[in-house]
Amino acid sequence: MATRVVWSPEALEDIESIAQYIARDSGFYAKAVVSKLVSTAQAIPEAPLIGRIVPEIADASIRERLVYSYRMIYQLRENDILVVAVIHGKRLIEPVESRFE
Repeated sequence: MATRVVWSPEALEDIESIAQYIARDSGFYAKAVVSKLVSTAQAIPEAPLIGRIVPEIADASIRERLVYSYRMIYQLRENDILVVAVIHGKRLIEPVESRFE
């Protein structure tokens, strides 16, 4: 199984947007949330199948981990694990589906 985590440019933009949004109220919590998201992503190679299959997509290679109220969606690929998106749990996933190769 792949041991390297790669972030898509869109997922990095998602993280930045989340941080900016939270920082309007609290810089401390913005840093805490981003830190938790990053540490969760770094831990994926240890147990990549622990994330649940994304119900809207129903593809065993596309999984998600829940971090606070966010869904970290990643794709298991042959040579790496691609973090595709980090979206709020209440956001519709349809716009994210186009990010998969």
